[in-house]
Amino acid sequence: MHLRRSDHDHGPATVPVKFMLEDPEGLTGTEKTEWDVLAAKGEHLLEVAIEAGINIEHACGGVCACSTCHVYVEKGMDSLSEATEAEEDRVEEAPGLQRNSRLSCQCEIEGEGPIVVRVPAWNRNAVKEVPH
Repeated sequence: MHLRRSDHDHGPATVPVKFMLEDPEGLTGTEKTEWDVLAAKGEHLLEVAIEAGINIEHACGGVCACSTCHVYVEKGMDSLSEATEAEEDRVEEAPGLQRNSRLSCQCEIEGEGPIVVRVPAWNRNAVKEVPH
């Protein structure tokens, strides 16, 4: 399922986000382990990653119906929206649960950052998406 950009307004891309990839080859087809990007307030981490070419798994299309987009927020949790009860229920199903576990489809950027996100090695998108 292809994730489309959210339909609400975004600000300018001014929030620094670093994605640290434990399996860069599986997620990007490259050996690059750290990706520094600028995101806009109002974007979700999942859409920022996909737009940067990081294929974080998202089996449900980013609607909080699964836990495949599970990531670890290493820094900047205070720059993200708080987890909803629905997200907390779903993230409990994810492998490797930690205190900093979040679903990237539910993490809306609200603050100035910086934000650091670690994508676990077991998070792979087996089918590479090609934008239409």
